[in-house]
Amino acid sequence: MALTTDVKAELVSIRNAPPSVRVAEVTTILRFAGGLHSIAGRVAVEAEVDAEKLARRVSRDLAEIYGVRPEIAQVKSSIAQTSTVGDGARWAVRVIGAGETLARQTGLLDARRRPVRGLPNRLTTGAPEELAGIWRGAFLAAGSLSEPGRSAMLEVSCPSGEAAMALVGAAHRLGVTAKAREVRGLPRVVVREGEAIRAVLTAMGARRTAATWEEMRQRREVRAGVNRLVNFDDANLRRSAQAAVAACARVERALEILGDDVPDHLRTAGNLRLRYRDASLDELGHQAEPPLTKDAVAGRIRRLLAMADKRAQAEGIPGTEAAVPAGLDD
Repeated sequence: MALTTDVKAELVSIRNAPPSVRVAEVTTILRFAGGLHSIAGRVAVEAEVDAEKLARRVSRDLAEIYGVRPEIAQVKSSIAQTSTVGDGARWAVRVIGAGETLARQTGLLDARRRPVRGLPNRLTTGAPEELAGIWRGAFLAAGSLSEPGRSAMLEVSCPSGEAAMALVGAAHRLGVTAKAREVRGLPRVVVREGEAIRAVLTAMGARRTAATWEEMRQRREVRAGVNRLVNFDDANLRRSAQAAVAACARVERALEILGDDVPDHLRTAGNLRLRYRDASLDELGHQAEPPLTKDAVAGRIRRLLAMADKRAQAEGIPGTEAAVPAGLDD
């Protein structure tokens, strides 16, 4: 929740946006944080938000743009949204007397007094700054941002499937990949890819949080890369150790099978393998007198094992593979 709070604090502090952008933002907040209600036969517009500062911003924008005087009241939330207030308190911004006029002006009611289920078309086809205003309003109303990682996401809860698709369309026009989905029957819009999350944060105006999120993401990727390398090295060392144990076990068995019939040059290679159990073939070659190449050492050990296995087969006794401890012979 810390990142979500940081994003909203940064977005709500944005000032001096052009009028058309303010219209896009406040209309989206009204759509995503509440909607239209009927009170005593009159249309009322209400938005329920999770911060008093945001409620006062919405009230000020409505007064300055549309000339209405909203009411602000602290309420207990009755909807399943995460609040930044510990006790679940939220703030409702209501316009009752001029509700229908405001709903028509913002495009939340169409010409036939029917509620618009998505967002007004004039907003979703607007300029990039207005599309960014839509996303800013949607996030302020019902957005959340998780920390970078395998399940990182920027998510906005939507009041309807049509509103979700309108938000997805706005994202695509901003060059950001977003997807609509349903979680327990509730429509949501999700941005998952790291670069896309940073891009939408920047477009909304949360540049400081975008930089912080990107720094956290890079640190996690570096740590993950280091962990992968460490695990890779551990696996290689484990395999090398297992291979050395298996090779030494086979050489011991080969010398046992052949006894005094081992050619001197093969016996020397076998003894080098047993004496320097953890050494590489190249290192074994340097220990020989005279020095040998790693291919020469490998060839001599291979011939030693083949000779021993051939004799074991002829005599009907276990070969060199039988000496490899269980679990190391695959």
